[in-house]
Amino acid sequence: MRRRTLLLGLAGVAGAGGLAACTADTGAGMSGATPASASAAPILASTTASSLAPQPVTGRYVPTPGSAPAQAYAVGRRVLQFSRDARALPTTVWYPAAGTAPASPAPVDDAPTAAGRFPLILFSHGLTAQPGDYAAMLARWAQAGFVVAGPTYPGTSYGAPKLDPLDIVNQPADASHVIDLMLGQGGPLTAIIDPGRLAAAGHSAGGITTAGLFSAHRDERLKAGVVLAGTDFQGVPFTGPPAAMLFVHGRRDETVTYRAGHAVFEAVPWSRAMLSITDGGHVTEGGDFEATTGTSAEFLRWALHGDATARTRIPAAAAVNGVATLEDQLM
Repeated sequence: MRRRTLLLGLAGVAGAGGLAACTADTGAGMSGATPASASAAPILASTTASSLAPQPVTGRYVPTPGSAPAQAYAVGRRVLQFSRDARALPTTVWYPAAGTAPASPAPVDDAPTAAGRFPLILFSHGLTAQPGDYAAMLARWAQAGFVVAGPTYPGTSYGAPKLDPLDIVNQPADASHVIDLMLGQGGPLTAIIDPGRLAAAGHSAGGITTAGLFSAHRDERLKAGVVLAGTDFQGVPFTGPPAAMLFVHGRRDETVTYRAGHAVFEAVPWSRAMLSITDGGHVTEGGDFEATTGTSAEFLRWALHGDATARTRIPAAAAVNGVATLEDQLM
């Protein structure tokens, strides 16, 4: 995964002591977009320390009881050419496919879909990244029975014609629009999505985007969120109906500090959990991968399928390889 950091990217756009002045031409006036300069300072500040106040858990999330698929699926992959007004949002989708699942996911382009209805996870990438950089984890989620849609954001992705880290301010609306399109476009992918089981997840700038979907740009269709190395969105508190939230953060993260991430976890007033990677930095590496992927998969099985057995497996998944600790306030 590319290592250009969120903090350095923001600072590079801002310049020393001139954040607002240097963002005057960072996409303002683009169709469907919000001037980024209005939100620059809160986004930059929140990577060091969140301004959100701690909250008690007052809104328990209770999923409709059910069971997650017991089988592993083959994985298909498809790229959809979406857009929101003038904002191109090409979206890579990993999905359960027909056929026998290999021991490790091996996505096949345009493979026939598996039979059944599956939850949808909207995944947001980090700064100067692309959805494919997270394929190892996202394909594992698809193998477990989830449709995962990862848009490539026009201002923050690797290869963007005009890199603008502050375009994060527009990404929650982009994400909700991609959900709209996934549910409404028709065709085989729409046919296998259960519209009542939706979640959002993201890493770094994508984690901030995900926080925005549960706060300033609340998408009330979302039942669960996974924030990887993220922080708050413009300092706006969480709002709307209860949802389940999982945070994953490295204690040695120098890009979005662990202090900031943990403060956001404590500010969620709903069912919440935090996986703290003891020696982890800003990206998932080596032994961290299994704990992160396994914990998030069991969390999503519980939150979206209502699988009580998956709920009981979360602590064991978090303990794999002894690399992390779990704060569990989900129930």
